[in-house]
Amino acid sequence: MLPINSVAPLILFAVVSTLTPGAATTLATASGARFGFRRSLPLMAGAAGALALLAAAVAAGLAGVLLAAPSLQTAMRLAGSAYLLWLAWKIGRSGAPEFDADVAVPPTFIGGACVLWLNPKGWAMAFGAAASFSVLADGPLHLAALLGTALGLAAAVSLCLWCVAGVLLARVLKTPRQWRMLNIALGLLLAVSIIPMWSK
Repeated sequence: MLPINSVAPLILFAVVSTLTPGAATTLATASGARFGFRRSLPLMAGAAGALALLAAAVAAGLAGVLLAAPSLQTAMRLAGSAYLLWLAWKIGRSGAPEFDADVAVPPTFIGGACVLWLNPKGWAMAFGAAASFSVLADGPLHLAALLGTALGLAAAVSLCLWCVAGVLLARVLKTPRQWRMLNIALGLLLAVSIIPMWSK
């Protein structure tokens, strides 16, 4: 069992990266606002499960390469940190999510998985996490379990929150400025999550 201070950066990364507006969160919010929480469960389960599987698969393969070539681990950590900073920049500059008013039926489990698997952000998130947090694990399977669990659980919770908040967010955050302030705060949190990885 890893101490909480060791996994805190991973937890922060998982929470912030899954909580920020994106394709899956936007779809969960729109589905919750239009169809309710219960009818949106298949969508959320599909997206969260797909992220967990993707993160575990990427971690299992990439971790083996990193353990075989320790010098590559530093390069990958640099690349992962650069990606996280780029993602934080993109999040801070993004606006309000856009809802698709033409959705006629609640998205399915497969639809939720496809939204994640076909989204470059999901792939980049999995690769960035595997590269940046490989030092937390003692092997590929351990890293796969750690990242799959962290990102899958964080995605499940954040998608539920976005779904429940669908109507409320539409009522409370009415201006682009309000959305921009939220995104700037989340982007800064994501950038700060990099610092502990380099202080060891």
